[in-house]
Amino acid sequence: MSDSPPVRDVPGRSFILALASIALVGPLAIHLFLPAIPAIKSGLRVSDALAQLTFSISLFAMAFATLVYGSLADSYGRRPVLLSGLGVFLVGSVISVAANTIEILLIGRLVQAAGAGCGLTLVRTIARDAFGAERLVQAIAYFTMFYTLGPMIAPLIGGVLVDTFGWRSIFVFALVSGGAITAGAFLSIYETHPKSRIDGPQLKLLLSYGMLFRDLRFTAFVLQTGFSTAAFMTLASASSPLMQELLHRPAAEYGLYFLLAPAGFFLGNFVSGRVGRRISNETMVLAGSVLSFCTVAVQSTLLIYGLTYPLTLFIPGFFITFAQGIALPYAQSGAMATIPQLAGTAAGIGVFLQHFFGAAAAQLYGVLADGSPHPMLYIMLVSSVLSLVVGSLPTLFTARKVRRSGNR
Repeated sequence: MSDSPPVRDVPGRSFILALASIALVGPLAIHLFLPAIPAIKSGLRVSDALAQLTFSISLFAMAFATLVYGSLADSYGRRPVLLSGLGVFLVGSVISVAANTIEILLIGRLVQAAGAGCGLTLVRTIARDAFGAERLVQAIAYFTMFYTLGPMIAPLIGGVLVDTFGWRSIFVFALVSGGAITAGAFLSIYETHPKSRIDGPQLKLLLSYGMLFRDLRFTAFVLQTGFSTAAFMTLASASSPLMQELLHRPAAEYGLYFLLAPAGFFLGNFVSGRVGRRISNETMVLAGSVLSFCTVAVQSTLLIYGLTYPLTLFIPGFFITFAQGIALPYAQSGAMATIPQLAGTAAGIGVFLQHFFGAAAAQLYGVLADGSPHPMLYIMLVSSVLSLVVGSLPTLFTARKVRRSGNR
């Protein structure tokens, strides 16, 4: 079977714009919410760990949802699964707006994030269908650049909304924006999965996972994205209470400083898009892993010596996300190329590990939080070391393969 399945139509501008806008659903569920964590803690009178759970539960929900979306999209097609996920996101936003207890808010966040999980997984999968494997790295990089517009503006918008109208207003904004994105997807996104493959015999879900994880390169690629995301999500979730409670800065100012993080991601993806296939997946993943580890090490040193300022929180965030932007498209491309007919499942696994590891790290911070930056540093250091270890493996596998070929 060809690596680049034929598609029904050549993507037009409306298709590309609608597909890019779908990537914004994730930031509406995650980054828009970050400035609201201290306000929810105060407004609903809950503990640090429970307030943090309103954030991390969205990552957990998105993690498990991506597994389902990827496999369903391989079996039933991209368009119906995508539209169903967007509808679930809107339902979760309505529940969250109406929540008057922490329990109802957690349910709303769970449903909202479960719907948002369709975004990144299916954008990547549809991009592979529509643009072909040979242009996949560039397509992922450029779509991810558009995705970063969400994290760039969502915390700032969220901070202004929280300061002006209260934390419920962020869910009203998510509902209106999500409705517009859903309408665009309904009108412009056509089915890209070939009919023959939808109707053909499908591999069992667990068998598909087993086939993918037996490939050590696939495992290394998806684990690298998971651990690198864990480091960033720890910083993202910890910096909000540190800014507002330790440094006594308003939510809107947190949103302004947070712009540095998605700006780094945007620039990293721009570099990946320009580089394209001229540098190997292995080299780019290793480069991103090394840069992320070095950045966390420098930040940890500064904060341990008491230099706790907004810039020592957020300038390292720029370089961490720049490293992600360099490595992520190549790790995803390498993982999805493992078994081309399981590209949707592979994309789902990759996004699952990103969100699951990110959620686990963020919630661990909530449990360990003591008002200082030290719990954040410990989690970020462990995550960046593990990212470097697994990010080195594809290069080592390739070098070993070359040596074996040379000895024959």
